[in-house]
Amino acid sequence: MALGLDRDVLVFAFPEIHPDAVLRVEFQRTLRVPDDGRRHFLPPGLGRFPLRAVDDLDPARLPAGWKRRGGVAMPMWQAEACWLNFSSPSGYPFLLKVAAGKVNAVNGKPWDNAPDFEDQDYVEVPGQPWLDGFCVEKGVVRQFVAMPLGAGATAEEQITGRAEHGGVQLLAHPLKAALWEARLAERRRWETEECTTSIMASASSVRACVLSDMGLAPGGSIVQSIAEAQERPDAWDLSARSRCFVHLANSLAWQAIAGEAPPTVPPTAADYARAGLPWFEWYGDRPAKAGSATLAGLKSVVAFGQETGAALVPENEGFEPPEPVRLGPLARSPLEGRW
Repeated sequence: MALGLDRDVLVFAFPEIHPDAVLRVEFQRTLRVPDDGRRHFLPPGLGRFPLRAVDDLDPARLPAGWKRRGGVAMPMWQAEACWLNFSSPSGYPFLLKVAAGKVNAVNGKPWDNAPDFEDQDYVEVPGQPWLDGFCVEKGVVRQFVAMPLGAGATAEEQITGRAEHGGVQLLAHPLKAALWEARLAERRRWETEECTTSIMASASSVRACVLSDMGLAPGGSIVQSIAEAQERPDAWDLSARSRCFVHLANSLAWQAIAGEAPPTVPPTAADYARAGLPWFEWYGDRPAKAGSATLAGLKSVVAFGQETGAALVPENEGFEPPEPVRLGPLARSPLEGRW
């Protein structure tokens, strides 16, 4: 197995399993949706966050624990939001676990290397094209928002009471090679019979006090489903595994850590909406997973700030939500159109 970077994309490759077994994960900069009681559509991607291998950074400049954990690092402004974009170039299936501060973003449980097939704690790629936040209820996530580790607002601190890990944790398992070969053979049969429907098409992504360590806290609500698992537990090759720790650095400290300037501060969601730019809505063809009661019980960044008196979020202006651009396999326009 191999773990690498390709133009700010994290690449999980399993050539010993199959040449097609390649998973790509990117962290997209985005707008922080207002925490105003509304359920917002999917915000756009504003470009990839820069990712740097920890081993390539000056050890003398790294926060404690980074060198030991390895992985990659990226900068985020306080209260900046992100979403994770997943793709498998060949359509090869993967089981992918995502956690923030070693709190699982799908079911809210503590990190465990082993997949939980009873209470699904992972997403399947293809099938789940992206993840914008913590799964709090069926069809709704709370946006990933960066907060300083130690301020108390991160999901990790609210659940465990400790500011120990921060960052984002990823773990991938590929499908068993024999199953993939059988599906390829079936697809070739279909293609020979001139069938134009591909059973392996993957969803495409259209959207796209200074403390150095950061974690992720729940922000505003976004309409997004976490697809229920379709593969059988025994379909996954659990003997093949690759993990990565993604360290989050406050952008104000990024120059000192990485020796380069961080990205600029993103625009506000209200400014973006006033400019008439698009939002998105995903119409998937898979049943949605129920949310986590643990994650649903977390305080959002705004609620935490109001309760503690801390000025954690510089702006939370609401706006009238626009008509979204529909994406996905079921994104057909209604027959009556728009009048």
